[in-house]
Amino acid sequence: MNISIPKETIEFLSKLEKNNNRDWFNNHKKEFKSIETEVKKIYNTVFENLKEHDDVDKVKLFRIYRDVRFSKNKLPYKTHFGGSFNRVKPNLRGGYYLHIAPNNESFIATGFWEPNKDDLLRMRKEFEMDDQEMREIINNKAFKNVWGELVGDEVKSAPKGFNRDHKAIDLIKKKQYIFTKKYTDTEVLKPNFIENVNASFKVIRPYFNYMSDVLTTDLNGVSLI
Repeated sequence: MNISIPKETIEFLSKLEKNNNRDWFNNHKKEFKSIETEVKKIYNTVFENLKEHDDVDKVKLFRIYRDVRFSKNKLPYKTHFGGSFNRVKPNLRGGYYLHIAPNNESFIATGFWEPNKDDLLRMRKEFEMDDQEMREIINNKAFKNVWGELVGDEVKSAPKGFNRDHKAIDLIKKKQYIFTKKYTDTEVLKPNFIENVNASFKVIRPYFNYMSDVLTTDLNGVSLI
């Protein structure tokens, strides 16, 4: 399906940045609803494309309204669209994310944003035991040309129970295991943007295959599911 992001999407989000208040938003609610309808089509298309080469069970488009109850930032609206695509658990792990924002701040992301305590420990133990396969995947030239470097929050030195001088401490100390790819506004509005997103998501597959294998087995390689 040939579908592209309307330029009105970026234009509306840019205006919302400058007018992030309820009066302005309510006065432009009809415009927002029209744009939201088109954006949902975009995310559903990404979802259908993903299903052609991976097992994903749902797409979640996040609401434009911000939860300001526990935030110092009291602006009522997000100035971007964001949506996630979940792989089918328990066999498959990892997830995809698409972020559409003005000012050249759009991006896609893949990986593990908030691994639970058990999964995080399992990943760290794997890297402590053997980091070679992980490095071969993330340092592959074709992979790196699309996704660049592994990113994510990390502890300052070493997690409890791990040696800070371990040769894989750069992997062990991470709390997130994420890859991102940025896009300019011009790139987002090109007719082949969704095709590019899908092609990039395909490239992440060796990483997901490896991590899924790690997270569904114990350190002896015995299946946990």
